[in-house]
Amino acid sequence: QANFTKFDGIDTMVFGISTDNTPSQMEFGKKLGVSSFAMLSDFATRHTAQAYGVLMPDRGIANRATFVVDKEGKITYIEEGNSAVDITSTADACSRLAHKN
Repeated sequence: QANFTKFDGIDTMVFGISTDNTPSQMEFGKKLGVSSFAMLSDFATRHTAQAYGVLMPDRGIANRATFVVDKEGKITYIEEGNSAVDITSTADACSRLAHKN
């Protein structure tokens, strides 16, 4: 949230999806002061995590990942693991995509 201004003016939608349940997400958001983007839950089915290839079925959770998806639904950038927390590369990928169109 601290670097959210990197997405200003580049026609993006930012949201988080996790395999946590909604009450857990709400508590997480309160603790971290995350309010600039929506948090969506994939708790019940894990279909989204599975479709994006980040579900760890043996653990029932998803690997941390960031995806940039264009308006046609094509994934144009992926950042996985601990580096997915830093939005710098993601913001750069969004900016490149915005200037490409």
